[in-house]
Parts: sequence; C-alpha cells; structure tokens
Amino acid sequence: MTRQMTGAKMVVQALKDQGVDTVFGYPGGAVLPIYDEIFQQNGIRHYLVRHEQGAVHAAEGYARATGKPGVVLVTSGPGATNAVTGLTDALMDSIPIVVLTGQVPTFMIGSDAFQEADTVGITRPCTKHNWLVKDTDTLSGIIHEAFHVATSGRPGPVLIDIPKDVQFASGAYTEKAKASVSHYQPQVKGDMETITQLVEAIETAERPVFYTGGGVVNSGPGASQLLRELVDATGIPITSTLMGLGCYPASGKNWLGMLGMHGLYEANLAMHGCDLMINVGARFDDRITGRLDAFSPKSRKAHIDIDPSSINKVIRVDMPIIGDVGHVLEDVLKVWKARGRKVNREAIQKWWARIEEWRKVDCLKYKPSGKTIRPQHALDRLEALTKGRDRYICTEVGQHQMWAAQYLGFEDPNRWMTSGGLGTMGYGTPASIGVQVAHPDALVINVAGEASWLMNMQEMGTAVQYRLPVKQFILNNERLGMVRQWQELLHGERYSHSWSEALPDFVKLAEAFGCKGILCSDPADLDDAIMEMLDYDGPVIFDCLVEKHENCFPMIPSGEPHNKMLLGEASTKDAIGSKGAVMV
Repeated sequence: MTRQMTGAKMVVQALKDQGVDTVFGYPGGAVLPIYDEIFQQNGIRHYLVRHEQGAVHAAEGYARATGKPGVVLVTSGPGATNAVTGLTDALMDSIPIVVLTGQVPTFMIGSDAFQEADTVGITRPCTKHNWLVKDTDTLSGIIHEAFHVATSGRPGPVLIDIPKDVQFASGAYTEKAKASVSHYQPQVKGDMETITQLVEAIETAERPVFYTGGGVVNSGPGASQLLRELVDATGIPITSTLMGLGCYPASGKNWLGMLGMHGLYEANLAMHGCDLMINVGARFDDRITGRLDAFSPKSRKAHIDIDPSSINKVIRVDMPIIGDVGHVLEDVLKVWKARGRKVNREAIQKWWARIEEWRKVDCLKYKPSGKTIRPQHALDRLEALTKGRDRYICTEVGQHQMWAAQYLGFEDPNRWMTSGGLGTMGYGTPASIGVQVAHPDALVINVAGEASWLMNMQEMGTAVQYRLPVKQFILNNERLGMVRQWQELLHGERYSHSWSEALPDFVKLAEAFGCKGILCSDPADLDDAIMEMLDYDGPVIFDCLVEKHENCFPMIPSGEPHNKMLLGEASTKDAIGSKGAVMV
C-alpha cells in the first residue's frame, strides 16, 4: 500500500531510509517545514553551523572520514548561494554529499520573490547533477536517486531544490527499493585485455612507479588493501597525490612520499625517470605534471579511473582502464599471480638504488632554531607527539597544508581531509567538525594558517555548542604565507597585500567562544604546549607563532617541468643564494 505524507515528512523519511543519521544545516523560511519534521523525530541529529559554507565543508569532512555521503540542509537564496564554494570543492575532490535547499513556492519562481535565486542554474556547473522538485509525488524518488548519483561512479555533490509548497503538500512516498536508478550505472569492471597488457608491462618494466590518488581512497578500504598487496608483492615504488595520502602507509618500505609542486625530490624524479607509470585513481592535475610537454617523457603510462572523462583529458596514456579502482586492482592481482608473479627484479633493484641516491638529498631537511619556531619543526613535533593515536588531520589551504602533507605520516586512508582541487581557504575548521561528529572519541586536529583559519572561524561556535573537542593548530606567520612565498620567488619581492596587520588575539578569541586558547612562541615550550592541547577535553585554539618568512620547499616553480625543483638550503651542501634555495 502506498504511503501518503507531506513533502517535508518525505525528506526526513527518505534520509532515514538512506541510513542518514547526521545532517549539517542552517534554517530559514523556505525550509521551515522540513525543520519542523526534524524537531518531531529522534533518528537524525542536526548540527547547527554558523554559515552555510561551513555546513557543506562539515559534510565533506564527515564523508571523507566515513566513506558515507554527507548531508546538508539550507534555505533558499543566500542559503543556497553560500553553499556554492563547498559544492565546487566537493566536485573537484570527488566527495559524495547531498545538499537539500529550500526554494520559494513554485507559483512564485521567476518573480524575484524574497530570497529567491536560480539555485539549479547557479549550481549546475558545480554538482554531478541537480533537481528542482515541482511535484510532491516525485520528491522521495528524487532523493533516493540523488544518493545513488552522489555515491556511484566518481563520487561527488548533488543538490535537490525543494519549493516550500512542495514541502507542505501531500504525495505518495516512493520506497528506496523502487526508486529509479537504473539509468545511471557506471562501469566498475575494467577491460581484461588492457588489464593483461598492464600486467605484461609490470613483468618487464625496469623503472616502474605507482602514481596513486584520491580515487583509491574513494573506492573504499578494500582498494587500499589490494594496492598494498600489489605494491609489496611486486616491490615497485609508490607515490601519491595530496588527496591519496594514506592509501599506502607512510611507514611502508616502498613509499616515496607525496609528489607534485611541493612533493618530495625522490618522488618527482622517480615519476620523471620511470619507464612505466601506473596511475591509480589520480587525474594528472597541473600540480602534479608541471609542464606537460616535459612530463615523464620516456614512460609508458597506464591510467585506472572510474571517470571516462578523466582518461586522456590531460595526458595521453597507453593503457586506459575505465573501472572502479578496487575491482581493477583485484583483476590485476589475479592475472599477475596466474602468470607466475613475475617482475624484472634485477632491474627494479637497480631502480631502487637510483632512488636511494635521490633520497640522500634529504629534501625536507631544515635547521631548527633556538629562538623562533620553524613551521617544519612545529609539525615534526606534532607528528611525534600524536603518532600512533586514533588521529584524523584536517587542513586549511596554504604553506601549512603542504608542510602537513610533508611532515605528517598517514598509515590508513580516510585519515587526511584537505581541499585539493579547489584549494579552499576556510575548509579545515568546519571539516574538522564534521570529522569529529563522525568519530567523537578520536583526536581531530586542523592544521591551519591564521589567514585561512579566520575565513570560517565562526564555526568554533558549533564546536563549543556540541562539545566537539577539535584542536585548531594554527601556524601563525602573520602573512598570507603561500602568496608571500610566490611574491618573493617569482614577483621580485613585491609583497602586495600579503601581510596581515590586524590579527586578533587568538587566546582571547578562544575564551570569547568558550573554548581553550594556547599561545606558544618559544621552541623550548613547544612540546609542553602541544601536550596541553592534546590533554584538554574540549575544543582548543592553539596559536603557534612561527618564523614569518619561511618558504615551503621543495617547490616546482610555475612553468617548469616536474624534475626541476627549488630545494631549501639545508637539503644540499651546494645550496646558496639570497632566496635560501637552489634549483636542482
């Protein structure tokens, strides 16, 4: 028998049927019927954020830390437009989220009504798909379809715009099992002929490398386990993009570290010098490739990706394999084992010897200071004092983000939440809240720069209200650090508007929010201050005053190939120059 209910009740029922127990949102007139239904039930917990952008980033953090889609509920007009940055961020980084927006009544659409915006038109470029619901009878089916689209194939954000009269009206509820989803069934099994070609290439390659990305994490924990088995069995070196950190353990014997613009020297040179590049769930973005015509010029390239549009989009490959990373790796392992588990071990041993020579450069080496805290040292100590804990790391965007990727080690997937493709300042604080909601007993740290942190600092109110003990670890250099670095190295030291001259007292700000504030400026006090942060049972704002003009190395300068890197002066005996770096 078909169940009749209001559109608002349908929303709550459909979310429950999808297994949703957490929603991040901000109420307004166009979604009050849904909020009224939320008030009258106990199965779904709603977290009131302080800004709609914060709601979407919190949902991203929740999704990234759990593998489940994050859910957002906001009102029409500015509520929806404030969500656009988060939607674009999720689209770029393939994060599954479902955003529900209120809309003015259907008969008022197009009349410039109060808090009306063309939400579907505005969000079409930054979602996998979006819907404007005009009939209550279709609402529940669309919600079920939206969850399917968000989580199938390459994950991403979807949006459902729900007019207020559709929420009030009654209609027939469509059960999850009866929802129309058959029209979107992305290919998950790779082509066996091409997979066999890849295995043949693995068997004979002399200088192979695995290049892995966020697609491994998105495919689920099984994909990471299969990747680890394949890497360890073949002895092939492995590197990762920013988004793929943790899919292979940082302590693993074949780990080269992160690659790319601020990647490790040995990882970038291995990518440049390899004869077989196996891309697993990465998209050849510009922060990895450097100058395209000089990118890994002598290698055969395989690309495993569930998104057909990513194949040959940037780099032409020899072995394109469309499919889910987990399914494809499973087949690669089966074929490789069936053919005798062969690799060119003598050649790979020589390849490793060459890599070890590159490692001697020690590209992350720095000279600690006895007077000021160097940001690398701060993250070194944070890593040492939190390693082995049930730890999740979020970041804002900038130098601190790259230092965190370089100096913090990740042993498992879904432990590292950062804004990769869009590079969204203000991402980390709300993302850390979403992670803490998902894992209430875990240690959740947001590594931040003071400029990025200020962009969504209001979400500390959310953390305090819901007693979420997130730790905000701010590397405060009183600068827009990455902007200042580029201005120093590439724009003749003309520091155009990259200094912050009116920063708040972060300790007093913490107290105003009702949480704990810690200030540290002396390297001798750093360990004790970090332990004070970790031991405090509540949210903390840690203001770590660091060297103001520190640069983040290695660095591939704009327009250079990925084997041309600037290294810090401590990394090589020959490093000289006024910029404290040398091109290698």
